[in-house]
Amino acid sequence: MPVQKSEKPLKIALLSLHGLIRAQDPELGRDADTGGQVKYLLETAAELSRQPGVSSVELITRQIVDDSVSSDYAQLEEPITSNAKIVRLPFGPKRYLRKELLWPYLEIFIDQALSHFRRSGLPDVIHGHYADAGYAGAQLASLLHIPYVFTGHSLGRVKRERLLHGGASPESLEKRYSLTTRIEAEEVALETAAMVVASTSQEVQDQYARYEHYVPERMEVIPPGVDLGSFRPPRKSEKRPPYADVLARFLSDPKKPFILTMARPDERKNLQTLVRVYGESPQLQEQANLVMLMGSRDDLRTMEPAQQKIVQEILTLVDVYDLYGKMAYPKAHESADVHDLYRLAAKQRGVFINPALTEPFGLTLLEAAASGLPIVATNDGGPRDIIANCQNGQLIDPLDTHEIEHALLRALNEAELWEKWSANGITGTREHYSWSNHARRYLRDVRDIISHSATPALAQPPHRRRLPEFDRLIITDLDNTLTGDEEALREFLDRISEHEYVGFGIATGRRIDDALRLVKELNLPMPDVFDTSCGTELHYGANLTADKSWRNQIGYQWKPDAVRSLLDEIQGLFPQPENEQSRFKVSYEVDKEIAPELSEIKKSLREAGLRAKLVFSLGMYLDIIPVRGGSDLSMRHLLYKWGFAPEKVLVAGDSGNDEGMLKGRTLGVVVGNHSLELDKLRKWPRIYFAEASHARGILEGIDYYNFWDHITIPNDRID
Repeated sequence: MPVQKSEKPLKIALLSLHGLIRAQDPELGRDADTGGQVKYLLETAAELSRQPGVSSVELITRQIVDDSVSSDYAQLEEPITSNAKIVRLPFGPKRYLRKELLWPYLEIFIDQALSHFRRSGLPDVIHGHYADAGYAGAQLASLLHIPYVFTGHSLGRVKRERLLHGGASPESLEKRYSLTTRIEAEEVALETAAMVVASTSQEVQDQYARYEHYVPERMEVIPPGVDLGSFRPPRKSEKRPPYADVLARFLSDPKKPFILTMARPDERKNLQTLVRVYGESPQLQEQANLVMLMGSRDDLRTMEPAQQKIVQEILTLVDVYDLYGKMAYPKAHESADVHDLYRLAAKQRGVFINPALTEPFGLTLLEAAASGLPIVATNDGGPRDIIANCQNGQLIDPLDTHEIEHALLRALNEAELWEKWSANGITGTREHYSWSNHARRYLRDVRDIISHSATPALAQPPHRRRLPEFDRLIITDLDNTLTGDEEALREFLDRISEHEYVGFGIATGRRIDDALRLVKELNLPMPDVFDTSCGTELHYGANLTADKSWRNQIGYQWKPDAVRSLLDEIQGLFPQPENEQSRFKVSYEVDKEIAPELSEIKKSLREAGLRAKLVFSLGMYLDIIPVRGGSDLSMRHLLYKWGFAPEKVLVAGDSGNDEGMLKGRTLGVVVGNHSLELDKLRKWPRIYFAEASHARGILEGIDYYNFWDHITIPNDRID
């Protein structure tokens, strides 16, 4: 039964990995990764930290050391409030990478986060934001048994469908966005999460519902808030803000009302359509100036190609429609300029427009509304809820140019309607969209989840070490890695015996009794660590002492009889012999000629509500294990529990059931006779592909890392 806990101050960990996030003057719109999500996270962290019963909030992201971005992103810690801070962990190359390039480095982030938690203490809840942090957070929560919350912000399935509908090819989308990896990460996050926080009901029903692990009972619609201290209506005595001078450089009559929009140059934001509407409407040009804030750019030529293309198209349209003097598109702005600009637009009786093809929420709409500026917005996503709650504007079809023009003219020309929408926006945002309301609802749900969760197994270190005080540790697969070359095996064992400070472990798909039999047959020394049955069993030393904390966690949501009942009916899957089955492992041989793809098998399990991991190896063996099992989690449990530094642990393997332990900050060695499923790891950091096979390949890897002496890591980063 779950353990009921008395209420205690909460420590909350928010994960967002792309790295371009800072507490002071965030660079919103700098690129595709610095949009509304950055502001959402900063304001969420700040407000949560102010709530009673919250001891600390950590916003954990990536450290970036790169002359092309601010040195702010290299600071290891930065305060947000007195008890909220940004924590930056190094992983991957030091330079800035867009989020789509971070996937090979997520396992290293997980290890870095574990080290951070071991130093600073475990959080009470982990909340992953976006798919990459969604995956990483799910792994951390599964290992540490900490309640997990997920927010996708935007979802891969939705993005793929829309871009395919727009004419993009599947191959080009996969190359640029790694959508297959992203969607699988979102599935893992949804499977693990005790709660999924969405901003709107439409997001739940039309987006999350497309996923196999969509569970309506876990979805919570908690709208974001708006900083009501910064975003307020203009006062009668409001002075002309400095940013007005920036706009005046573009405009012949800067006192005209503004049609204002703020969005980074992204295809989804549909900015070109807005310019066409304005360019083809003499009435709009006569009555208002078009003001577009498209993030910040130093030099158009150095922008990302996709963003550069959109800005160039907009500049071309300015020329085609001869909008000089009527349209402003400044290169840069500060955060304070945004507050001033909303108020200036409201004072001049303008209108704010969000013409995006899809908008998960729309924080800019709330900012405009709180400033007293009526809104015109896309009928997709968050704007539906905002306008329904606030009654402060009009929804439009973002592809209907006549409808967009009509809505803008209506806001500009109907004085009584403008007054009504302006007043409704001011009162509606304060009633429905305060950050304090968001934080209170969030904490109510989180506390309920924690109260029904067991105490994390690793919350306290072991009372005493059961492992000898090794300086370093070698863990290797058994079949076809350690075995297969008798002469090389004996040389490897001789070398191990010469280095008393090096521990020896075995990780294998075999069951413990079967692995022990082979160890005796081969006359191997008794391993210090036995990781068996595909990372579902852990034993230590000559007495095979079971790891009780690992055993207590492994059975979570495990239903082996239901797994067998489902998979026994699938063509091409044949149960392996009884000696290959174990309490936490269901094993099949696969006839690839008639069996469905692995993704289809996984889908069948998910649709049946069965939470499990699939491990495919040697092109023919399929093991199904609990979601909290696998060599990745068992290895991390071992290192976290006993305090081993990953950099002093060398792991070696040859097949798919070794993949998990090869990833991360440990020193990986793939022997030359490896199976094809490991080839995808060739570009991953800290994974060395040996030319030699079997134990000779392990020895080659040991030499590569200089493991016996002063360890070096030549493949620490792969750009």
